Amino acid sequence: GAWPRAAMEASELWVGFVGAGRMAGGLVRGLLQAGKVPASNILASAPSDKNLDAWRELGCRTTHCNLEVVHRSTLVFLATKPHILPGVLEEIRPAVGPHHIVVSLVAGVTIQTLQRLLPPWTKVLRIMPNLPCVVQAGAMVFSRGSNAGDEEAALLKSLLSSCGLCEEVPESYIDIHTGLSGSGVAYVYLFAEALAEGAVKMGMPGALASRIAAQTLLGAAKMLLETGEHPAKLRGDVCTPGGTTIYALHQLEKGALRATVMNAVEAATNRACDMAKD
Repeated sequence: GAWPRAAMEASELWVGFVGAGRMAGGLVRGLLQAGKVPASNILASAPSDKNLDAWRELGCRTTHCNLEVVHRSTLVFLATKPHILPGVLEEIRPAVGPHHIVVSLVAGVTIQTLQRLLPPWTKVLRIMPNLPCVVQAGAMVFSRGSNAGDEEAALLKSLLSSCGLCEEVPESYIDIHTGLSGSGVAYVYLFAEALAEGAVKMGMPGALASRIAAQTLLGAAKMLLETGEHPAKLRGDVCTPGGTTIYALHQLEKGALRATVMNAVEAATNRACDMAKD
């Protein structure tokens, strides 16, 4: 009907969060910093005040009642722990109407499961964010359920683009995204730590080495995104014949860096698939 178009106006959009943990907090900061939704239009629920205090400081409204969130919001983000979600869905189900858009951030819970536990007409989407959403540099993918149309997808994309890269994908990619990006930030932290430790070994102070390592990763990633070049091309550009870089890369190849990282993505993806089956 007509209301979702009106809802594209941020001031008309009432956003609710069921669950107020770290990932939900990251998303809400992105929305607020981009000025997408006023804090007074956001309502979050959690069982205790521990997480809600931070939301109040941002100017959001809070409650301990999940039903209140659904009654007072049009766009509802589900951000609970996976084992709690079925009970929460049972509780809010009577309050979910055709005007609601329900977006799940919950890992390992499929759209099929969400649609089964909510009224049959519910517009359901599923997103998988990653931790850098907290600093508006996230990588998110989302998929839509059978009742969510182009309008809902466009609304979600326009809101979430304030939190980083946001791509619509088939649901089967979500577990791969988890292995590549959700878990992948940890692989990068490990690499950053190793880079800095190498410099410490050669005599640079640790704090300085860590800052330079982090900026090196940021700069390399920015060049990949902004040039659109294949990583191998950019890597080749850094390697002068007989220079320092090729000597270093030879050591990385001896250590099978590429095969190890591919194995890591595979292992995390498989684990995400297994968790979804439990």
